[in-house]
Amino acid sequence: MSDPTYTATHALLRQRRTIHDFLPEPPPWRQVRKALEAARFAPNHYFTQPWTFYRIGEQTKAAIVDLNARLVEAKKGATAAQKKRERWAAIPGWLVITSRISDKPLTRREDYAACCCAVQNLMLDLWAAGIGSKWTTGDVIRAAEFYRLLGAKRHQEDVVALLWYGYPRIVPRAQRSPLSSRLVQLP
Repeated sequence: MSDPTYTATHALLRQRRTIHDFLPEPPPWRQVRKALEAARFAPNHYFTQPWTFYRIGEQTKAAIVDLNARLVEAKKGATAAQKKRERWAAIPGWLVITSRISDKPLTRREDYAACCCAVQNLMLDLWAAGIGSKWTTGDVIRAAEFYRLLGAKRHQEDVVALLWYGYPRIVPRAQRSPLSSRLVQLP
């Protein structure tokens, strides 16, 4: 007989999907805040707690959508930019997660990894509540203007994730290589 907690956790880990299409209604903030609380319990070496979570409001969202559309237009033209603008403007919930930058290269790497664990905790907690998410890291998060919109200092924080969230319109099927193609067994 399997432990119910293990069974539920294992299922949650295997069933979580990246959501690309969201319903327009945003999830309640209290549920997202609860997921952020879970994110804080990610492992972090030397208990550095290097993360900062930014809740993106409508004004900042509009500015990020505009910034991204300008970046897309410069690379792919006006039609692609307009399509991206419409898609991004329809996403109901936005968070940004950053990692504090350490002067020590090893600590900086460990802190970034800890923030990735925090994002995973956040996404899993949201999924358990029926809320989907997408972790994106496109050109927009590397733009100096993006940091200005956050009020973040580029030399003090690295953006780890622009995280979109909301109720899924479509849940995609799993697409993973078999474990045997990624497992190296040593003697």
